[in-house]
Amino acid sequence: MILRDKPSPLDLALAIKGSIMPAVARPVAVVAVVATALTGLGLRFQVLPVLDPVSVTVFGLALSLFLGFRNNAAYERWWEARQLWGGLLADLRMLAREAEIFIPDSALRREVLRDALAFAHLHRARLRGRPADPDCQRRAPDLMAAPNPACAALDRLTAKLAEAHRAGMIDGFGARALTQRLGSISLAQAGNERIALTPLPFVYSLLIYRTIYIFCLILPVALFAAAGWLTPVIVVIVAYVFLGLAEVSEQMSQPFGDAPNALPLDALCRAMEISLAAHLGEDAPPPLAPIDYQLS
Repeated sequence: MILRDKPSPLDLALAIKGSIMPAVARPVAVVAVVATALTGLGLRFQVLPVLDPVSVTVFGLALSLFLGFRNNAAYERWWEARQLWGGLLADLRMLAREAEIFIPDSALRREVLRDALAFAHLHRARLRGRPADPDCQRRAPDLMAAPNPACAALDRLTAKLAEAHRAGMIDGFGARALTQRLGSISLAQAGNERIALTPLPFVYSLLIYRTIYIFCLILPVALFAAAGWLTPVIVVIVAYVFLGLAEVSEQMSQPFGDAPNALPLDALCRAMEISLAAHLGEDAPPPLAPIDYQLS
């Protein structure tokens, strides 16, 4: 996630980090070359048909509406993922407080909270596709070979609580409260996995990019008679806007990735470590800071 203050006019002109320009520079350059070639053919050799700009404008309006719909769908996925991770943070904080109330054995309480933190990191690594995550290797090396290491961490935590309940170390009311908390954590986990494993339909990406390129190829033919050699400049601006919006929606539809606009899962896991440090009797680590404006 990019964290920057309100950009100044100079930042607007020169900022690269957090901009969509690196992702769209190559296709925009291709469009610029093609637009320049078509404009030259139309102005010097008069071999291109002259299109009515109104018809191309209608095409552009339809494309804008479709892009808006796709961006809304992508943002809904991103925001839902952020809400689920916010719920996980709240659940781990509540689990620590409930453990203080219902688990009198301090050693068992620390084991439960460490398993909860291991779950958070294993879940983060699974969502990001990092099977060899070093933090997970350090926290739960025995769970890395499981089909779903995050589920294995919750299963181990559940088994410890069940054994403590059978041994009379946790009363019935406490067992019920802790079980409900684990249920809430599991629901958030399933919601995140649903988002990660169910991308936006591929046909959306295919259609939107095809339509953008078709529009950018038709636009010079409609503009060269009126705009002359300014036609490539106008086409490049339009291509940057449309391709940029399409790329932003691609990044937002994958909220757990490594793109600049993805969710800061590392920072969220660190917030969990900070919240649980006092309950574990440990010093709280410092919060993660952005590196080159990006919070991972």
